[in-house]
Amino acid sequence: MAGITPIVMPKWGLEMREGTISGWLVDEGARIEVGTPIVDVETDKISNAVEAPDPGLLRRCVAKPGETLPVKALLGVLAEPDVSDADIDAYIAAYVLPDAADVGDDAGPAYRFVDVGDIRVRYSRKGAVGGTPVLLIHGFGGDLDNWLFNLDALAEKLPAVALDLPGHGQSSARLPGTTVAALAGFVARFMDAIDVPEAHLVGHSLGGAIASQLALDAPSRVASLALICSAGLGPEISGAYIDGFVSASSRRELKPVLEQLFANPELVSRQLVDDVLKYKRLDGVPEVLGALARSVFASGRQAEQPGLRLGETAKPVLVIWGRDDRIVPAAHSHHAPRGATVEVFDGAGHMVQMEKANDVNRLLLRHAVG
Repeated sequence: MAGITPIVMPKWGLEMREGTISGWLVDEGARIEVGTPIVDVETDKISNAVEAPDPGLLRRCVAKPGETLPVKALLGVLAEPDVSDADIDAYIAAYVLPDAADVGDDAGPAYRFVDVGDIRVRYSRKGAVGGTPVLLIHGFGGDLDNWLFNLDALAEKLPAVALDLPGHGQSSARLPGTTVAALAGFVARFMDAIDVPEAHLVGHSLGGAIASQLALDAPSRVASLALICSAGLGPEISGAYIDGFVSASSRRELKPVLEQLFANPELVSRQLVDDVLKYKRLDGVPEVLGALARSVFASGRQAEQPGLRLGETAKPVLVIWGRDDRIVPAAHSHHAPRGATVEVFDGAGHMVQMEKANDVNRLLLRHAVG
């Protein structure tokens, strides 16, 4: 219906099917701008705010706090005053939930697999065919779901790829080596395997150090760098977190470790803890994590700091941090190369790409697209 803009349940991540309304952040009748957070939604991974898709008046809050609704369900309605209440009532009554097959997924499987030597890699590839892709590289103990609030947003403008590093997620539980340089070389071979000659690299934590090393070793493969709470920009790292993550073998032990990742520990859901615990119990994973920790983060120090040499590459660099990061000090953002864009967010920790997803996505798109 002309003049009415729906606000719908977003799809955050490849596996999201529904979300629970935590509460509305604006009242009916409020005038809002593009990007205004309007309603908090909780998933089984984490909660986040749905932003206004267009400017206008919030005429109707359809979803109620506590309701669990499927992806693309109608949450609210934007419309100007000249649209009558009767028209809005008719629009809400006529709204039809799209079929599950039409909730915005790209054609093809949600996850793909490719063999890189003797290591099988899980990855996701979304978005347009043309343009230089964005390649998302997660950190120690993570997987491609660390980008569940970022992948779709980036894929609206550019091809976007996220992978599970060797020994992580659903990739083979073996390593190409236990150094940052070895992992960077592996990422380059992965890019070859999926026919990506060059990419905008986005690295989180250990993934940032890997991205920095790849830019040094193979600059022609890297269009730009975005480093999020990155390793490789200084020697300090929380040894207590690394040791705790490696050794935790129960929900009781793991939950307080994962809470260190966020400024708000309440964001660590039971499902998130269970998912990480399930991963850590896979054959070969404890050995992989232990080997990496001993090589890269021994005694609470970073053995390799390629980010300190990025001035040699002349690549565009964006550095993003959460001020409350308890894993890698936010002060390392001061070590960014001359000319880099640096943003440090209050109220966010090590997983700033989740806690401040909308802001981070805008920065990443501005950096890669211009």
